[in-house]
Amino acid sequence: MAPYQIRIFGDPVLKERAADVTDIDGRLARLADDMIVTMHDAPGVGLAAPQVGVQKRMFVYEVPDGDGPHTIVNPVITESRGEWVYDEGCLSVPGLSFEIVRPKEVHLTGLDLDGNEVSIEADELMGRLFQHELDHLDGVLLLERLDKVQRKVAMRAWRERTMGLDADRLDRSHLL
Repeated sequence: MAPYQIRIFGDPVLKERAADVTDIDGRLARLADDMIVTMHDAPGVGLAAPQVGVQKRMFVYEVPDGDGPHTIVNPVITESRGEWVYDEGCLSVPGLSFEIVRPKEVHLTGLDLDGNEVSIEADELMGRLFQHELDHLDGVLLLERLDKVQRKVAMRAWRERTMGLDADRLDRSHLL
């Protein structure tokens, strides 16, 4: 069973900017481990700390065919290039996905759980994952990336999807 329940759209914690991490210690490592279990249980490929109610600037991720789960602390995107449209979902908006335009390539910097600097050039899915998780750290949900018409359609779909349904029973495929 997942150690955390993933917060969903409507929870005010998802609208707040997360605080910088000042101490990388055993408690943060345990949080990361629990977030990885929660992410796998969902299932998803990325999970930001605010999605489990923790206002810290960190996220965990694991992409298919990757080299295991990773944690990035105090991440920053320092460069971005290009444009890529992709059908993007979110564990905090379960059961729905939307075509969203984001930069195709990004350069992410941050720290790992040992306090070492991390610098990653990422494109397509990995780049999108990083941008999506940073949005969570800034209190932005993918619904805010939609234009006015798309957002209206999305909100109608969200209401229809969640009226009387348990969020744990919703389809969670393609979720970041």
